[in-house]
Amino acid sequence: MPGAEPPFEKSVFINCPFDAAYQPVLRAIAFCVVFLGFTPRLAPENPDNGVARLDRILHLILTSKFAIHDIRRCRAQSAGEFARMNMPFELGLDLGCRKFGPAHLGDKKLLVLEDTRYDFQKTLSDISGWDIEAHGGNHQKAVQRVRSWLVHQAGAEPIGPSRILARYEDFQGWYLDDQLQRGASEEDLGEYPMHEMIHAMQSWMNSAQPG
Repeated sequence: MPGAEPPFEKSVFINCPFDAAYQPVLRAIAFCVVFLGFTPRLAPENPDNGVARLDRILHLILTSKFAIHDIRRCRAQSAGEFARMNMPFELGLDLGCRKFGPAHLGDKKLLVLEDTRYDFQKTLSDISGWDIEAHGGNHQKAVQRVRSWLVHQAGAEPIGPSRILARYEDFQGWYLDDQLQRGASEEDLGEYPMHEMIHAMQSWMNSAQPG
């Protein structure tokens, strides 16, 4: 993302799918993070192809006190399809950094999300006993889970989920109008990189949140 790197204490690494089907959930989660005063960090924010993707991910893990790991794609959806292992792999990297990294990384806070409650026990039983949150692919439930976690684990202001979701709708309307005036189409917006929308969310927050 443009500008100086955000502070460690305000950075939230988001490890999740980046396909079109997950996009509504990702956008809502990112907005919730921004609205509560934190900065979402995603691997695609660094477009430098000269830097290996794994190195980008490791950098984000090392520079983010908080992380959201959505492991809902660990299970193949149809015959012949491979399960997606990137998300649990990055969760493992984050856990390793917290356990074996420098002292300040021992305070890292992690939220693990899944599709259906207890799915993780079938694919990642080593984390049995954790409080894993399910959202079922519903962006409203995802916002509720992320909001509660940031309030209780990161000291975010306890703004109600309904207010966050209402302001998210305001942002979406403003963003669409703004981008149409800039010559984009609704189809164009679906192809924009996520870090561009996050930048728009931050700009909206800093400009009296027009509705």
